[in-house]
Amino acid sequence: MSMAHKSGFVNIVGSPNVGKSTLMNRLVGERVSIVTSKAQTTRHRIIGIVNEEDLQVVFSDTPGVVNAAYKLHDNMMDSVQGSIKDADVLLFVTDTKERQMNHVKTLDRIKKLSVPVFCLINKIDLSSQDEVFKRIEYWQAQLPNAKVCPISALHDFNVGELWEEIVKHIPESPPYYDKDDLTDRPLRFFISEIIREKIFELCQKEIPYSCQVLVEEYKEEERIIRIRAQIIVERDSQKGIIIGRGGDMLQKIGKKSRIDLEKFLDKKVFLENYVKVDKDWRSSEQKLKKYGY
Repeated sequence: MSMAHKSGFVNIVGSPNVGKSTLMNRLVGERVSIVTSKAQTTRHRIIGIVNEEDLQVVFSDTPGVVNAAYKLHDNMMDSVQGSIKDADVLLFVTDTKERQMNHVKTLDRIKKLSVPVFCLINKIDLSSQDEVFKRIEYWQAQLPNAKVCPISALHDFNVGELWEEIVKHIPESPPYYDKDDLTDRPLRFFISEIIREKIFELCQKEIPYSCQVLVEEYKEEERIIRIRAQIIVERDSQKGIIIGRGGDMLQKIGKKSRIDLEKFLDKKVFLENYVKVDKDWRSSEQKLKKYGY
């Protein structure tokens, strides 16, 4: 007789750059089929769905938890608060360098949750054992109900154990999403995230926050996938930085993105990126809507 089917939502919360997407990719790994319920959900929720015979785990990733500096961040914070409420398991990701949670309200919400909370201290490979122990003590005091786990998502340390723990806490339930439905949903969202990640890696800190990536064309041909993406920034000076001297920065972003996209899509990719200025898009309600916030 087959076991009862389990299904649940696992939500990932944490500050920017603590390694949430690396962790997400590790956890969903080979088992993933990808869905974005709306092509418009850009920075709200990356949803990766793990389907096994008697299991479906739906991962959603909230935008980095930030103190609301822009209108954009207000909208993001609403989605963070929403995602904290509707989880079966919550993963709160921090790293060995983060001294404290910069969004106090979010921390308070996490403290009050009745669902299992895992506090994951990522990037332990970059710290001494002493430092790691200090962080464990600190977070255990901050979140007495959470299970605090040191991990390295990059080096796959403790991630397998974490996965097993997560599965234990997933309730019995029929699948939320049709298991056959999930393989051919819009990939544009993931493509734009991959390109944005490269901008994060290669450009100075303020640039990535003022840019948005719009995938304008996705054409699958027999031997190659053709992708055209528009990188939208707020100011001419930012456009200059992203294009770089003689186009060298844009070329680097393109090359790194293409390597990851080929892994992700498992096919040769031809990627064309270009940069466009859309003045102060982050402060205009109408433009935020247009870009899916």
